[in-house]
Amino acid sequence: MKGKLVIFTAPSGAGKTTIVRHLLNKIDLLDFSVSATSRRKREHEEDGKDYYFLTPSEFRKKINNGEFLEWEEVYEGQFYGTLKSEINRLWEEGKHIIFDIDVKGALNIKNTYPDNSLAVFVKPPSPEILFDRLSKRGTETPESYRKRVKRATLELTYENKFDISLMNDVLKTALQEAEKIVGDYLKIG
Repeated sequence: MKGKLVIFTAPSGAGKTTIVRHLLNKIDLLDFSVSATSRRKREHEEDGKDYYFLTPSEFRKKINNGEFLEWEEVYEGQFYGTLKSEINRLWEEGKHIIFDIDVKGALNIKNTYPDNSLAVFVKPPSPEILFDRLSKRGTETPESYRKRVKRATLELTYENKFDISLMNDVLKTALQEAEKIVGDYLKIG
């Protein structure tokens, strides 16, 4: 079975992960595409659940072997990507796949599967609120925060390249709207 792909994308801090986790709890037909990364694992993260954590050399080897649907060097020496094996695994289980992914990766997936994917851009109320959310996370060094702000500023310009924009101002409202968008796309509920 080839299922549908539901792609949630946004700059870091816009709330896409919160929305995706909510949808996974609400819609049984969805399963999460676990991305691979070469960045360090954070304390609360679990290999195989949050990401497949690879060394930079392991990541490069998989790139060279053509094992990725999409990948990107997001920051110098820090890779993220979607393994083809992950997509095949979920489709074999009869699931539709939901992604929590950066804007370039989202565009690559949308371009590869234009007929069976929906790409949703999660929009923060303003760049200032987005930067404040990033700052309050407490997970960034001053240098990594500067990199994220620079990247987020660029990523905000991608909004019109996606099927739908979802404003994440009031979380409860954004979650309800996300449920409706995905339910309508999957023709459930």
